[in-house]
Amino acid sequence: MNKPMSDCAGTAVTVPVALDGPAPLEKSWPLQHMTLTGLSWGDAAELPSGSPVIGLHGWLDNAATFSKIAPTLARAQPFHGIDFAGHGHSDHRPPGQQYELVNYVADTAELIDRHFSQSGEPVTLIGHSLGGIVGALYAASFPEKVKCLVMIDSLGPLTLEPEKSADQLRKGITKKMRGSGKPTVYPGLEEAAKIRAGGLSPLSSQAAHLLVPRNLRETQDGVVWRTDARLRHPSLSRFDEAQVTGFLRAIKAPVLFVRAADGLLGGRSSWLERTGLIRDLTEVTVPGGHHCHLDGDVVPVINALKEFLA
Repeated sequence: MNKPMSDCAGTAVTVPVALDGPAPLEKSWPLQHMTLTGLSWGDAAELPSGSPVIGLHGWLDNAATFSKIAPTLARAQPFHGIDFAGHGHSDHRPPGQQYELVNYVADTAELIDRHFSQSGEPVTLIGHSLGGIVGALYAASFPEKVKCLVMIDSLGPLTLEPEKSADQLRKGITKKMRGSGKPTVYPGLEEAAKIRAGGLSPLSSQAAHLLVPRNLRETQDGVVWRTDARLRHPSLSRFDEAQVTGFLRAIKAPVLFVRAADGLLGGRSSWLERTGLIRDLTEVTVPGGHHCHLDGDVVPVINALKEFLA
């Protein structure tokens, strides 16, 4: 089921809504220097008191990544899927700024303080991929703000050996100075969804059609990605493994690690060793790939989340 909605330029686009429940509400959350947007499922006025659930999506995705799991979870707690800066309908960062990992954490901290701390209760974070990384760094840095954390096929950031830091910085600065190329124009949604379905983390056609519309904008010649092209620029720096170890050990909230059987972490034994660093960890393996919460049978993911959050 779809409904029309206007993007920031006033052009009608089509966005996915809940598959088995009421349509989510389009939301915006002003911050000091930008406005983040997203989708909210569940009416807080009609639900039992409890901390809100904040969904943090993966790199190049958007709030619609939670379209299959949010309607069920929102029966107990309001669920707010956030578009990170440069993604979905959220603002892009100003010219000259980059999309460094720590900036997402800072955005999340400001978002929670400004819009989700009125009750004084800590929040529940559900993060997929990049969102799980951001959630982990935030939970480590602001432990009093987080009731519990869920990481879906995510277990901390990519790392880099210190001796490679200079090369990484050079690569990032060089790309920043060169800038991004001209955006590709696609005839319509079908062509763009097909490209996304065959990406780094492949999706079925159905999942791509749920996710892609929120990342597109219309032009006179077709559709283009509305996600910021700078999202593909190399990071200027990365943490090393010792720093990641420090962050994971600092997480005090209960953590659920949803491991996808065919996800991106399957061949990274060094990453899976990180589970021993988190003091209160529950690990569940579910069938599916990196987008196990969106693509295919998501019931195992929903059941794991419901049991953990209960």
